Amino acid sequence: MTHPEQAPTPSRLAWLHRLWSLSTGRFGVIVVLAVGVTALIARFWTPFDPQRVDVANRWASPGIPHLLGTDGSGRDILSLLMAGARTTVWVALGAGLVATLLGLALAALGALTARWVRESVAVLVDILVAFPVLLIAMMISSVWGGSLWVVIVSVGIGFGVNIARVTRPELRRVLRSDFVLAGRAAGLTTFQNLWRHLLPNVAPVFIVQLSWGMAVAVLAEAGLSYLGFGAPLTEPSWGLLLKDLQTYISVHPLTVIWPGLAITFTVLGLNLLGDALREATDPTLARRRSGAESHTPAVIA
Repeated sequence: MTHPEQAPTPSRLAWLHRLWSLSTGRFGVIVVLAVGVTALIARFWTPFDPQRVDVANRWASPGIPHLLGTDGSGRDILSLLMAGARTTVWVALGAGLVATLLGLALAALGALTARWVRESVAVLVDILVAFPVLLIAMMISSVWGGSLWVVIVSVGIGFGVNIARVTRPELRRVLRSDFVLAGRAAGLTTFQNLWRHLLPNVAPVFIVQLSWGMAVAVLAEAGLSYLGFGAPLTEPSWGLLLKDLQTYISVHPLTVIWPGLAITFTVLGLNLLGDALREATDPTLARRRSGAESHTPAVIA
């Protein structure tokens, strides 16, 4: 007896294929992996000691052994960039974790609790959104002093509030869906419904906001370090390197390009990766994209 062939079920990792098929996704993945691998390698090895002063080799041109040249103290710029990648990854991951915990907590409180709690959370979120991330960082640093923790906490708070503001209405919308009501009828608790049904359906919006938050964390770390509120002088940082080199931009302009390019490509890669992840993980966008491709008329030669 023959059995009819069953339609193949889509793989749970199909979104990875959709992500890689997007040019923005490939670019974002490559950039983020490159920064992550560089930070991991710099944890154990750099061509030179990033903080070693070599006055005899001040302002050396790119070449061997200093592939990107040296700064005014004779420090190897490539080693400084590699060591600065560690700081960038640490700040981006730390701020992303703080933003995730705070944003999801506020969104859940603003969508799943009693009316007076929801309205209080909505007012609190609207108040906190009015404060820019850099202002929050400066306020915190005025009390606790400038450090990487200031950048992580301030960016985490700033974008955690943004995540809550965007995710809360999505949670409210999904909360009225039939499958959520069916889950309640089946005896699922509020937490079980949140974990099984609500969070997976708001994941695309959340991912985009989180990627933007991590990109802003990179910019905020560079900007705050430039202003003296971020990384200490003993910690390699792209912002500190940019601050040290910009004084000599008219004499040695090439040296300023390297940290600027590192910051630019990292932020661009995170933003494009977030947009591509949203399109790859959102089934509605995926179906719309595949439907548009299937209806595209073929060109007859």
